[in-house]
Order: sequence, then C-alpha cells, then structure tokens
Amino acid sequence: MVDEKGLRKTSPPGGLSGADFAGVGLQFAAAIVIFLFAGEWVDKKLGTSGLFTIAGVFIGGGAAFYLMYRKISAAQRRDDEERSGRRGQPGPGEGQR
Repeated sequence: MVDEKGLRKTSPPGGLSGADFAGVGLQFAAAIVIFLFAGEWVDKKLGTSGLFTIAGVFIGGGAAFYLMYRKISAAQRRDDEERSGRRGQPGPGEGQR
C-alpha cells in the first residue's frame, strides 16, 4: 500500500501489525507452556510417567494453532473486504487525464 506521498505504509489500517503478530506468538507459546504444566500436574496426581505431559503439549499446540489460524483468517477477511470496497473507487492520481 502507498499513501499520498508515495511512501509505503508499514501496516494496513484494518490488518495485523507487527505487535499483533508478536501477540499471536506469545499466545502460542503460553498455551503450550500452560498445557505442559497442566499435564505434569495430572501426571503427578495420577502417578503416570509423562503420558499427560506429552498429551498436554500436543493439546496446547493444537489449541494454539487453532487460535492463531482464526485470528489470521479474520484479519485476512477484513483486508479482503477493505480491498473489495476500494475497488470501485479511483485511487489518488487515477482518472485525471
């Protein structure tokens, strides 16, 4: 995207910024760590050796991936809607010949 001065914008107004992507990454890591510790706690309570720890990591990873997918899909959908709304309007400098 280019603004009126010809400079490239760093992030679209309705899209994800760098901070949003960092937040998604932290959320991904936090979900895995939380489920890891929950699995360890269940292993200690039941006396199993690592079964629930491994299951917790995979469940946390799956849940984190699903949340990341939903957030990025929603941002993509907003961006597509914004672009389709602008398609019929002439941009700066267009139509002036």
